Amino acid sequence: MNFLHRGCTLIVVGLLLAAPVAMADEVVITWPAGWDVQTLPDAADPAVHRQRAAKNDANGDPLMVVELTRTALAPDHQVNLGGVVLEMRKALQINFSHGGYQSVCTKVHDSKLGDIAAVETTCQISLNGGHVMTQTLVAASTAGAAYSLSYAGSAQGYSDNQAQVQAIR
Repeated sequence: MNFLHRGCTLIVVGLLLAAPVAMADEVVITWPAGWDVQTLPDAADPAVHRQRAAKNDANGDPLMVVELTRTALAPDHQVNLGGVVLEMRKALQINFSHGGYQSVCTKVHDSKLGDIAAVETTCQISLNGGHVMTQTLVAASTAGAAYSLSYAGSAQGYSDNQAQVQAIR
């Protein structure tokens, strides 16, 4: 598994992550052409719905990986979005440091996920001083659901596909 898949997977598993939802109980995204999309069922928790999409180069190597999850919440549950993104960022930095990578992340700041208020941070991952990857982490919640979006790409892949990901958001 290359570092791009490893980074996205670590950040998503076990955290409150998702994306804009068209139906109350399922994450539904309209993906542009050229993305390989998988629905990732969570047999242990049917309240969690995930999708992963990859935009690959001509050799089949990922340029950008996006992972989206929607987690159902009790209607009165309040999510500390800043705390969620900080934990996601910490996990990302620890995961990559074990592989010898360095990471520098932006301050957690207000953002949007669809029309929902959100918070986000973007991390630049380097190896031996060279920029190899960028990953953005976004979290949002509404009454009854927590959402997040994690997307990562090689330095060039992130730059080349950022506009499509922004349109998906």
